[in-house]
Amino acid sequence: MTSSDMDVSASVAAEAGQLLLALRESFGPVDDKERANELRKQADRASHELIVERLAAMRPGDVVLSEEGADDPVRLTADRVWIVDPLDGTWEYGQGRIDFAVHVVLWNRDPQAPGGGVLTAGTVDLPAQGLSRQVADAPLPTRGLPDDRAVRIVASRTRPPATLDAAVALLSETLAERGHHHGVEVMDVGSVGAKVNEILSGRAEAYVHDTGFYEWDVAAPLSVAHAQGLTASHVDMSPIAFNQPRPYVTDLLVGIPALAEDLRDAMRRAAAGGA
Repeated sequence: MTSSDMDVSASVAAEAGQLLLALRESFGPVDDKERANELRKQADRASHELIVERLAAMRPGDVVLSEEGADDPVRLTADRVWIVDPLDGTWEYGQGRIDFAVHVVLWNRDPQAPGGGVLTAGTVDLPAQGLSRQVADAPLPTRGLPDDRAVRIVASRTRPPATLDAAVALLSETLAERGHHHGVEVMDVGSVGAKVNEILSGRAEAYVHDTGFYEWDVAAPLSVAHAQGLTASHVDMSPIAFNQPRPYVTDLLVGIPALAEDLRDAMRRAAAGGA
């Protein structure tokens, strides 16, 4: 029986995730920076090679855009392009943490869509958490703001938005005016896929990033976020295009709809000096 694109995405991501766990387990003590970097390098390469090999076997006519591979310009005229991050959250992986992921998603050409294509068959595999998020998952219940804790915004540990503290203060004021008096706090989580999972798991309400990253960092998590009804766009709410000549995404906002517009407005006001 021929596997669906979703089956291919899920199985390839899961196999790569198990490879990453096994490699880390067998690598031995990681007791200095040099050793951790060697683990990360080996893991990135091994996962990439496995994914490319499996996709070549199961979808031989498709093109692959991977963080660890050479960028083949053929993808710009292809109808089907797999956008892959073999190991997102590389630093966290090398630290023995659980917030790393494998990203696999298919871009399909569609001249009517933003950027000329749509994302389908997306998987974010979180092997150390024993969890896989897929666009085919059953819809999660729609939720509003938490009534027993602070609203949580996930941000990059090393590159949070420069205006994030100001935006959090402005957002707290806005929410307090509407009756939410628990405030807003920022969470530190690794991989983009792991960040989106915090929202899907109900532990956070939004994720914002404005210092740029590559398509492979973003594509699969964004496809899963969209499938679950989250807002997932540029910070100004414009759609994100993929399979672009330069595969770079300038900024991203993912959040529950009950918060996304207020967060966008707080980010805008913070950038304008609070106006």
